[in-house]
Amino acid sequence: MTLVNVALAADMKPNQMKAVKINDKSILLVNLEGAYYAIGDKCTHRGCSLSKGKLEGEMVQCPCHKSKFNVKTGEVVGGPAKAAEPKYEVKVEDGKLFINA
Repeated sequence: MTLVNVALAADMKPNQMKAVKINDKSILLVNLEGAYYAIGDKCTHRGCSLSKGKLEGEMVQCPCHKSKFNVKTGEVVGGPAKAAEPKYEVKVEDGKLFINA
């Protein structure tokens, strides 16, 4: 795993989501009230992009079949998805956001 610069912190507004790609991994980057989190962006149910879904507090809802995931942990909070999203470490250095992927 390596740290990859994916965005500037100033470009991510509070409660904003952004899809980023690192190698072949689709990752959802979230600014949750000034804290940054990253989980897989492809729903584990049918592969829809979570970045096109709805953020409600710590939960992101898939736009296709309404599965819900915790953006802090990647855990499934509501089905039909059964498998958790992978979770990635986010670091902030000099105003830049890095994901360890």
